[in-house]
This record gives sequence, structure tokens and C-alpha cells, in this order.
Amino acid sequence: MKLNTYLVFDGRCEEAFQFYAKVFGGAVKTLIRHGGTPAEQFVPPDWLSKVMHAEVTVGNTMLMGSDAPPDRYQPMGGFSVSVQVDQPAEAERLFGALADGGTVRMPIQETFWAQRFGMLVDRFGTPWMINCMKQQ
Repeated sequence: MKLNTYLVFDGRCEEAFQFYAKVFGGAVKTLIRHGGTPAEQFVPPDWLSKVMHAEVTVGNTMLMGSDAPPDRYQPMGGFSVSVQVDQPAEAERLFGALADGGTVRMPIQETFWAQRFGMLVDRFGTPWMINCMKQQ
């Protein structure tokens, strides 16, 4: 069994997933637009080029998402995408890249459990937690 995060955007899914692929060193593996699918009848004409389903792979994990039409979109909330890394420098790099244009909720710093931990909401509205555990 695998658990994957599925994010819903306000029309910026493609831009977000290209950004995530770059930041995490992954690849956009799937990008299906509403136009040309049975779903096109359920979106406004100016929404046909928006993303019905996308997948970014990073190592053996997958982040999935889509664009929701304006009448069905709800901002993300009540969760965070949690990223675990082994090196403090990598935690700092990821946090800095994701925070650019976003909102820092907790600056990346040492905590009692982590060499580095920080929380933010990126420019696309996705909440993130970046964590680099202390050595046991």
C-alpha cells in the first residue's frame, strides 16, 4: 500500500508541479488537461487548458494534484505536506525554495527533536513542514 498526497489548486497546478519537480529534483510524469476528456463538459470553456490530473515523482514517492474550477475550489487547509530529509543543509535549501513568495509559519530552526524544522505555505497555497531529525 502507498499513501499519496493529492493537492487541489485554483488554476495553477501545472505551474506548481513544474516548480515542485525542480525544487525536489523530480519529474512531472502525468499532466492531463480537462479539454479533450469527458470532464470538459463540467468546466467553463476558459478552464479546458487547466489540469484535471497531474503527478510528480520524487524518488519512490508521488505527489498528485489538479485544478478545481472556481465554483468548486476551496483553499488548502487542515494539513501539511511533510518532507523528511537527512541533512540540515538540504532542509534549509528546501525551506528557502518553497518559502520564496510564500508565507513562513515557523522559521526553519533547531528544535528539541530536529536539527532543522520549519513550516510554511508556498506561493501556491500548499502548506509544508520541512524536518531534519536529530541523530539518535
